[in-house]
Amino acid sequence: MATWLKDNLTGEFEQLKFRGGPGDEHMFPQERKKWEQKLAEGGWTCVGWPKKYGGRGCSIEQQVIFNEEYARAGAPGHVGHIGEGLTGPTLIAFGTEAQKQKYLPGIVAGKELWCQGYSEPSAGSDLANVKTKARFDETKGKWIINGQKVWTSLAHESDFIFVIARTDPDSVAHKGLGFFLMKMDQPGIEVRGIEQLTGTSEFNEVFFDDAECEADDIVGAPGEGWKVAMGLLGFERGVSTLGQQMQFQNELDQIMAIAKENGAAKDPVIRQRIAGAHIGLKIMRYNSMRMLSGGADGSLQKEALIYKLYWATWHRDLGELAMDVLGAEAEMLESAPYNLTRLQSMYLFVRSDTIYGGTNEIQKNIIAERGLGMPKEPKILMK
Repeated sequence: MATWLKDNLTGEFEQLKFRGGPGDEHMFPQERKKWEQKLAEGGWTCVGWPKKYGGRGCSIEQQVIFNEEYARAGAPGHVGHIGEGLTGPTLIAFGTEAQKQKYLPGIVAGKELWCQGYSEPSAGSDLANVKTKARFDETKGKWIINGQKVWTSLAHESDFIFVIARTDPDSVAHKGLGFFLMKMDQPGIEVRGIEQLTGTSEFNEVFFDDAECEADDIVGAPGEGWKVAMGLLGFERGVSTLGQQMQFQNELDQIMAIAKENGAAKDPVIRQRIAGAHIGLKIMRYNSMRMLSGGADGSLQKEALIYKLYWATWHRDLGELAMDVLGAEAEMLESAPYNLTRLQSMYLFVRSDTIYGGTNEIQKNIIAERGLGMPKEPKILMK
């Protein structure tokens, strides 16, 4: 893998090194799509998938090596990571054979991109509060979807979306939900970009107005959406976390190089904070290795419950360290109107790390209730 990356991350792809990923998704989207297909040509997409579905059938150990080598080489963030890391494993675990044959080849080839339709204006960290509805139209023989999703990463670049919607209009919480596979390019779906603090629009709002979903494109039975959705979130805590940590290491390495160059490393407090960041990243890695013993259906060990809270807080602190190392330079832009450096963009974006994917407060509740078996937080009943 390392040799292949060295030979291929050149020429037109040279500019992609260390680009892409959270906070930098707006960079070189078309070029990164071409890179995704280049990976596919070399057989380097979906390496952990079974061979019968186009993967390499790599072991957990081999997948760890792959993700770490990929990040170490500075290869760009995957534009297809939702499909490869979430949609695919979910369909392999819960989907029908027809669904696998329909959707998995496009993901393996790097030609069909997916986005995630989970969060809503009133259902962010509280996913079970979704209001988007799905009804089956007997005349059309299709599911009709109405509602809104928000914070949908790369929806503007995606070909498909998986959507959690309520199949039983009278149901509440996690009951009565369905998990749907939908084509983005259709009259009933509208995507609106959300401008972020960084001046870019990585996230989107997605509106469904009588959007259609084929009858066979619900994963599991109506009412089983919560089980499928939770299985998918388990895959989110999989081997890709090791690649994420290598990207964190690349950021830390850049911060250390700047500290040595501009003299910030002579400050004992800065040195202590850099050492603390290094130690924190090592702890993150060791806990991730414990996490990887989860089941093939996305089930997780309790060690996985702390991961989101830990990395989000660590990464937010790294952004603050970067600004302090840069000093006065951190408050200046190279050119108008909003030309942020990589570290400036990272600092602004990581403010969201402790919010998306479940806020820190929600993560603490999950740890307390699911991990430690403590009583659930009291709820206020509104009359």
